[in-house]
Amino acid sequence: MIEPIGNQYVVARPVYSANAFGEEHKKKHRHHKTFLDRLKLCCSCSTQKAKRIALSLFPIAYWLPAYRLKEWLLSDIVSGISTGLVAVLQGLAFALLVTIPPRYGLYAAFFPVIIYFFLGTSKHISVGPFPVLSMMVGAVVTKVASDASTTMDLSNSTANNESILEQKKLMVATTVTVLSGIIQLALGVLRIGFVVIYLSESLISAFTTAAAVHVLVSQLKFMLQLSVPAFTDPFSLFKVLESVFTQIEKTNIADLVTSLIILFIVFVFKEINQRYKSKLPVPIPIELIMTVIATGVSYGFDFEHRFNVSVVGEMNTGFEPPITPDVQIFQDTIGDSFGIAIVGFAVAFSVASVYSLKYDYPIDGNQELIALGLSNIFTGSFRGFAGSTALSRSGVQESTGGKTQVAGLLSAVIVLIVIVAIAFLLAPLQKSVLAALALGNLKGMLMQFAEIGRLWRKDKYDCLIWIMTFIFAIVLGLGLGLAASVAFQLLTIVFRTQFPKCSTLANIGRSNIYKNKKDYSDMYEPEGVKIFRCPSPIYFANISFFKQKLIDAVGFSPLRILRKRNKALKKIRKLQKKGLLQVTPKGFICTADGLKDSDEELDNNRIEELDQPINTTDLPFQIDWNANLPLNIMVPKISLHSLILDFSAVSFLDVSSMRGLKTILQEFIRINVDVYIVGTDDDFIEKLARCEFFDDEVKDSIFFLTIHDAVLHILMKKDYSASKLNFSQEKDKKFDFTINTNGGLRYREYQVPLETKF
Repeated sequence: MIEPIGNQYVVARPVYSANAFGEEHKKKHRHHKTFLDRLKLCCSCSTQKAKRIALSLFPIAYWLPAYRLKEWLLSDIVSGISTGLVAVLQGLAFALLVTIPPRYGLYAAFFPVIIYFFLGTSKHISVGPFPVLSMMVGAVVTKVASDASTTMDLSNSTANNESILEQKKLMVATTVTVLSGIIQLALGVLRIGFVVIYLSESLISAFTTAAAVHVLVSQLKFMLQLSVPAFTDPFSLFKVLESVFTQIEKTNIADLVTSLIILFIVFVFKEINQRYKSKLPVPIPIELIMTVIATGVSYGFDFEHRFNVSVVGEMNTGFEPPITPDVQIFQDTIGDSFGIAIVGFAVAFSVASVYSLKYDYPIDGNQELIALGLSNIFTGSFRGFAGSTALSRSGVQESTGGKTQVAGLLSAVIVLIVIVAIAFLLAPLQKSVLAALALGNLKGMLMQFAEIGRLWRKDKYDCLIWIMTFIFAIVLGLGLGLAASVAFQLLTIVFRTQFPKCSTLANIGRSNIYKNKKDYSDMYEPEGVKIFRCPSPIYFANISFFKQKLIDAVGFSPLRILRKRNKALKKIRKLQKKGLLQVTPKGFICTADGLKDSDEELDNNRIEELDQPINTTDLPFQIDWNANLPLNIMVPKISLHSLILDFSAVSFLDVSSMRGLKTILQEFIRINVDVYIVGTDDDFIEKLARCEFFDDEVKDSIFFLTIHDAVLHILMKKDYSASKLNFSQEKDKKFDFTINTNGGLRYREYQVPLETKF
């Protein structure tokens, strides 16, 4: 508020008041609706509201009528065919990570796409098997199925036992998939998709990198065709490596050579696709080409019998009947399923966000949870396993010209054709080829090791989160590793707020800007004024640290000064009472008699008495604590008369720290240091008033909007003469200080020239 007064201006700056906030709070809540009114409003329905709900639940009703048939259909057809071929091969390959027969990977590549077509909000991601999730599901399958294998009837034949174990693994995989889908659906319906924010980019990057390492180690047994037992406890990765290297002499050379050749060719052509993607109309489908060649060579030369290689085996055409989840497995895998649900959503939402920003369309996180949840429920019910979105598959769908999820629907048609018509042709395909194809898709995730150097240069805390997440996921496994990583990440946040980088501010270039004294050369700090900034919330864990940093900034402990002054005051009273103290214009004069008794009395004082406010009203003179006191009475001298606390970055204050902050303020006030708090919001001060923070010592008039307001108030309060101020315009103008009250909201008015320099 700026009001002209003659040739000058009155700049009215609001100063917070607890009473004013109380009145405003009452006005604010006076006309609030009751709970019944809110319930009626929530349950009421109109045509527009019903339409809005329908469009939010079924996004296809919004974008399909606007589909540009002539412009987009051809691009979606090309993209759908390319994505479908990749989805078939990834479904087969990632089924090995789940430790179930490859044919079930086709179901995992088909059903999620159909559901997401109707319910998803992203136009470009391809939903289906994802290696990290497949690995997480496989870890649960291995853990639960291995427990069941110990109770098998040894009298049955080996083939019968293998069939039972295979069915048990399938039951665990589908049950975990359904449960993770139910969790995702519940989170979406309850509109709490924000839980994914607790997974930072650094954590997701490190976790997916560690998962890629797990995938790499898990595929060694297929590339070498070794019988490696299942390990699920911590350090399982190292136990698998130990088992592989102890059996290395049993390696099937045909499988090893085939997988290495496939892996080399896939890496080379993926690099070509990446380097010349702007010149290629579509990426070279190297996975499809190598699968066709490997299947033909294996069938033509009868690798299964001549070299005893492990092949995909029987591939039944058509769909198998739905399966009912096992409730007992629900109880045993609830924790693992929750981790699978969160990771699946986090990856899918991250990729969807990238494409939504690139093509400028909105996505809804809660609707994505609903879409992914129902996709997993249907997939698990029809013998598939949990999925999200594979980065490479989504990249193919987008780079080949996919415009909408019509491309995804057409990719599902390609998978459907394979399931019902030509799946049997893949029976001679070596499992080592599928393992090589799975490893070929890990390049992007393994290259994330480069993030360590980038994060170290930018943020040490994020770099530490990356390293510890990777270590946790490698050592503890994906399930426990994820939980430990999230806990460690939250711990770093607590650590950062518990030990904030507090600083002392000063004026830059005689302006109204205040910055850290260490960062600038031309700084001005008013004499006797200290400006202290705390850049984090203040709560029970960091109130002691805050107090210590404040003491370090001002250069003394206010409590120590207070106790010294109270001790000195008691000694002065004692000397004055005994007539040993005389006051002259030059100061105090006293004799040495009686000082020893006074010292003994001071030593026996209770400490609580020394912490009370200094009261000199009973003395016939005033004491200047910065002047020379009588003999042997030593009190530290301080030049500070005003302290400004910048709380613009303090978002909250809990009850425990509130008591500590009030104690600190009282200690400064009791030694005649005025304390001011700046930059707080309404809720902060309203909470202080509600908790009875203010009293006769700590008053509600200590709050200012900005640091500069507080500095101007201090300069005027200390009656700085006009000669100490260098006005750039009219030097004969003076400061005028008044306080007005307008409807409970207090204003402090400064009558100053427009440009004032210290």
